[in-house]
Amino acid sequence: MSNQDNDPPAIPNLPKHIGIIMDGNGRWAKLRGKRRIFGHEAGVIKAKELVEYSVKMQLKALTLYAFSSENWNRPKKEINGLMRLFERTIGKYTNLLIENNVCFKPVGNLQLLPEKLRRKLEQMEGITSENTGLKLNLAIAYGARYDIVESIKRIIDKLEKNELSKEEINEDLVSEYLSFKDVPDLDLIIRTSGETRLSNFMLWESAYSEIFFTETLWPSFEEQEFIEIIQSFSQSERRFGSVKEHIIQKKA
Repeated sequence: MSNQDNDPPAIPNLPKHIGIIMDGNGRWAKLRGKRRIFGHEAGVIKAKELVEYSVKMQLKALTLYAFSSENWNRPKKEINGLMRLFERTIGKYTNLLIENNVCFKPVGNLQLLPEKLRRKLEQMEGITSENTGLKLNLAIAYGARYDIVESIKRIIDKLEKNELSKEEINEDLVSEYLSFKDVPDLDLIIRTSGETRLSNFMLWESAYSEIFFTETLWPSFEEQEFIEIIQSFSQSERRFGSVKEHIIQKKA
């Protein structure tokens, strides 16, 4: 049963940034004898529900992996259907994001997207840019390796213009040139559908993420499972390469 109409439980140590690899739409549709686009449409509804629930939970940041750079290899008919679905979705839910004080940002190689969709994404980003609630990132036409390469190019450009010295290059600087510089690194990654890989998703920002893989197909992913995963995360001991005794000393 869905908990979307209930207040979420109080959870200590709430993750600051959650990334969700929304996988399994096509298989969900196939199990019901439907076309793959039917599953993607159901996946959009599920994404809406999870965004609303994340607002209720007062999460700081949520990133949804909607379309990877590798997804361009899918059949053209499916890609075209997805692009049209993204266009309809952006137009349909803009007011919802405004009402919920959500700050929206599309992340990826947006130049590869159809012009109409790109404009709508940029418009939604502009309209919600002053909102102070949940930071919602939509990873679309996104690939982590591409993002890292682009950051390297920007750093090299700064070096060539003598605006930066080699000695200034460190992890913090590289992070500043990545697409997700405005949000904390990922605390938690959830991937649905039973696949157990990151699929080029936020490789830099996931260095110390807790990762949960669930067999549930994305359109069937309910708030209760979301809560249970977050509760499990809140009980985990995150050492970041240190040892328990050292962490206790640092907190004392």
